[in-house]
Amino acid sequence: MTPARILVVEDEAVVALDLRMRLTSLGYDVVEVTAKGEMAIALAKQLRPDLTLMDIRLRGELDGIEAAETIRTQLTLPVVYLTAHADEATIDRARLTEPFGYILKPFDERELRTVIEMALYKHQVERKLRESERRFATTLASIGDGVIATDRSGHVTFMNAVAEKLTGWPCGEAQGALLTKVFAICNEDTRLPVANPVERVLAEGIVVGLANHTILISRDGLEAPIADCAAPIFDDHGELTGTVLVFRDDTEKRHVERQLQQSKKMAAVGQLAGGIVHDFNNMLTVILSSSEILLDSAGQDHPWSQLLKEIRRAGLRSAELTNHLLTFCRKQLVEPQSIDLNDAVLQTEQVLRRLIGENIELRVNLSPDVGCVRMDPGQIERILINLAVNARDAISDQGTMQIETKKVEVSTEQFPTLSSGTYHYLSFSDNGQGIPLRYRDRIFEPFFTTKEQGKGTGLGLAVVYGIVNQCDGHIDFVTETGRGTTFRIYLPATIAATVAEASPKSTLHAKGNETILLVEDEPSLRTLSRQILCTHGYTVLEAENGAAGIEVAKGHADQIDIIVTDVVMPVMGARQMVQELRAYLPDLKVLFISGYVDDSLASEVAQFAKSLFLQKPYTISELTTAVRKVLDDPAEES
Repeated sequence: MTPARILVVEDEAVVALDLRMRLTSLGYDVVEVTAKGEMAIALAKQLRPDLTLMDIRLRGELDGIEAAETIRTQLTLPVVYLTAHADEATIDRARLTEPFGYILKPFDERELRTVIEMALYKHQVERKLRESERRFATTLASIGDGVIATDRSGHVTFMNAVAEKLTGWPCGEAQGALLTKVFAICNEDTRLPVANPVERVLAEGIVVGLANHTILISRDGLEAPIADCAAPIFDDHGELTGTVLVFRDDTEKRHVERQLQQSKKMAAVGQLAGGIVHDFNNMLTVILSSSEILLDSAGQDHPWSQLLKEIRRAGLRSAELTNHLLTFCRKQLVEPQSIDLNDAVLQTEQVLRRLIGENIELRVNLSPDVGCVRMDPGQIERILINLAVNARDAISDQGTMQIETKKVEVSTEQFPTLSSGTYHYLSFSDNGQGIPLRYRDRIFEPFFTTKEQGKGTGLGLAVVYGIVNQCDGHIDFVTETGRGTTFRIYLPATIAATVAEASPKSTLHAKGNETILLVEDEPSLRTLSRQILCTHGYTVLEAENGAAGIEVAKGHADQIDIIVTDVVMPVMGARQMVQELRAYLPDLKVLFISGYVDDSLASEVAQFAKSLFLQKPYTISELTTAVRKVLDDPAEES
């Protein structure tokens, strides 16, 4: 074992020599002997002894007590005092320096060794304690949670840096204050004070969690949703000595949870809307086509022609509303392609300037590193027009709008509904009235509007929401009442597509003489469609679902040129029917019809090369043109 290294500070030469000899005989290493307090400090800094034996009374500018205080506080080295006699005032001064022991002159070797060994042991214990405290302090400083400790009466004894930041209280100022003063909490909804968990911990000695929907109000009035728990601190005898409170800022977690909840809510609303639109589009198709037939039969001079025109106009307006709903619930057929986001914004800019009026300034800030996104070419225009109309209505007089694009990296941690990767960011800002707090969770819902009756349908933002989600993107917003709103859209980046040369379109003829298998589960729509097709020269076979369609096709001896079929039907849908029929009629052509199209439906339609999709509601000309196109288009030939 390495002998302890001792610095001797003694101004009596004989005593100093005696000490050196005794210490050496006891197995200690005397690193130096000095008679001056100033020299003792310098030697201690240089040699870093394990222990200093310090005479209290020294000649010179510094006495032993002053030198010992410097060595103890600055170097954290243990000091043992040597003294022959001292008055009470001197002893009181010496006590303040927290010496590790006293040796009274004259002394024997046994006493000297005992005091030195006790001092060295005490110093070793203190050093380990300091190391433990440093590890503890480092741990508390590095964790992301706030930590506050209290004594058994609920007064603050410790706070880490996170707790200081969240509460707005420096630890030095908070120490000794009641926790209820430093840690002010209330219910997020009622704004009423919440019982502090530490009070129950002190009363019952158990771990207590914080109630849900609790917010912390910092010293400067800032609010943050928090989650926490408080636990008791017991001593070795099982006595409650205080508590420790651990809490965290739940703002980001709440944000992510709201995103997920909003996504689930909008998905449920979209599913409901899609189901309604499917049935409604069947009825609209009957209304539009029937009114068109009646108008053609009655002529312009008929007394009912004006009424029939109004019926048709109402049907078309209703069809526009259902199209908005289909966009919202991602069940509208689109033709996505790679488009340059900046170019699409610039192409829409002039339309927006005419739309918003001269009293509103439009600023456009496009980043040059923004590239392509995969969307239907008209979708960016629909997004910007709907956002501009919404912003225009929020600006009472003069105002500004700003469009910005940039390239960003997105992670799933930020946006749970997105895949990590490169996205193009499109923002639309206004300095209008902002969105009131009570409306913020509902603004993307179909038909929700804060405008007066007759001033809007409430579908504008729902359409934007649907388009963004259909493109596998994300939309959110930040708003401040009286300061304006910014809608933030993230669209997946894609590579620019090679522009293919468009092939010339063949001339379409609405009439024909081919044989059509019409498969539709809605009786009124099936009857009307058969009438339209027969009127245009076709031979029409009917079936109410896929299974019936197979039976009709197998029972028909002559050729069937095309199947015109609804996609979603009871008993058997279009996909299974077409697959079975093409097993022995490989050249059979198909026109798919449906009131809506979702991802699974689109993939089903895409599997059949000889096909086209017609979305309900459709007019007579749209139906006959689509049939003729499938029959005549060279791309549909085997």
